[in-house]
Amino acid sequence: MKYIFEVIDEAKKAKTKKAKLEVLKKNESWALKDILKGTLDPKIDWLIPKGEAPYTPNEGHNAPSNLLKQHKKFQYLVKGVPTYANMSTLKRERICIELLESIHPEDAELVVSMINKKPFGGGITPKLVNEAFPNLVSTT
Repeated sequence: MKYIFEVIDEAKKAKTKKAKLEVLKKNESWALKDILKGTLDPKIDWLIPKGEAPYTPNEGHNAPSNLLKQHKKFQYLVKGVPTYANMSTLKRERICIELLESIHPEDAELVVSMINKKPFGGGITPKLVNEAFPNLVSTT
């Protein structure tokens, strides 16, 4: 299985809409969908401060984990999950830093971009994502 940043890069470089869709569909995972939704859905609000994150990237070749496993921790970082609504800001930020330090550095950059709502570019739009994964991203 590819890293999520590899899938995003491959989709961005694909020359046609059909090719972009094929890349996304072929590499479907909950981690990929969470990154796409977290970045592009205007209804998703992150409880982590915007800007650069204060973490130390690991060496990509020996990352202790990957985004395919760690994406489940996004539930602690997003607004609207009642179970974690009263979690302290310090604990929430510590979870985020631990997540970033445990995954490939380029996937960590994707997570920081997601929290900052920085678009992917390369034709990866809410419309394209919803065509690949119907109703994943809210458009209102």
